[in-house]
Amino acid sequence: MTRPTIIMAAPNGARKVKTDHPAVPVTIAETIATAKECHAAGASILHAHVRDDDGKHLLDAGRYRQLLDGLRQEVPEMLVQITTEAVGVYTPEQQVDLVFALKPDFVSVGFREMIGDNGEAARALAKHFYHQSLAEQINVQHILYDLDDLKRFRVAMADGILPAARPHLLLVLGRYSGNFQSDPAEMKPFIGDGLTDMASWSICAFGHREFDVMTDAIASGGHCRVGFENNLYLKDGSLAPNNAALIRQLAEACQPATREETLSLFAL
Repeated sequence: MTRPTIIMAAPNGARKVKTDHPAVPVTIAETIATAKECHAAGASILHAHVRDDDGKHLLDAGRYRQLLDGLRQEVPEMLVQITTEAVGVYTPEQQVDLVFALKPDFVSVGFREMIGDNGEAARALAKHFYHQSLAEQINVQHILYDLDDLKRFRVAMADGILPAARPHLLLVLGRYSGNFQSDPAEMKPFIGDGLTDMASWSICAFGHREFDVMTDAIASGGHCRVGFENNLYLKDGSLAPNNAALIRQLAEACQPATREETLSLFAL
């Protein structure tokens, strides 16, 4: 596996807390410290969530600015992608407002959240968001959870809701399985046609088979997002001591992309 592979660290997500694992970063200071460890282990980009004072998921431009400022100071070589995850709390309008208030370099957006009910108003908002993001040079990674998402996404591409620029995808395995456990075989229908109409694709996988999914993805031309957001276990089945351990075992199995290589693959 000598092709440069982007390893994105996803250290906390919207739901994991200290009772899930004591090393889950919740505060901004903890997230920065974890990012430094993950970057040293081989991650070139961070998938960033912030929390409120009670540790709950938050979409807030001010708190994101605190995190981004701290990351620029403490780990300046690491790229950062913010999340817009709704978690059943935030509306597409609030997600859009966050992105354009913050204007991050990289952002992940759940396509099914942004397109909503696929009605006229929802489609208009989605089109505005995606086209304006391109104009603002905000790099969007589109999150898809199943084949229906992929089909609807391609329809949106054909309808001009998405800009003409080839998109970057994040394919999620195991999110809606009964036990939140992914299987590498789930990836094959997603990538069956090679995704040649996409600029690149990455994978994230819930559950203890995360490493198996990642190595299969790399062999198929994909990139990786790993961390406690989706999985707490090492490839041998033991509990990982921290996020960096998950990054390190994957980095040892591939050629981790540098910052410059990540920019050439992900950036507009």
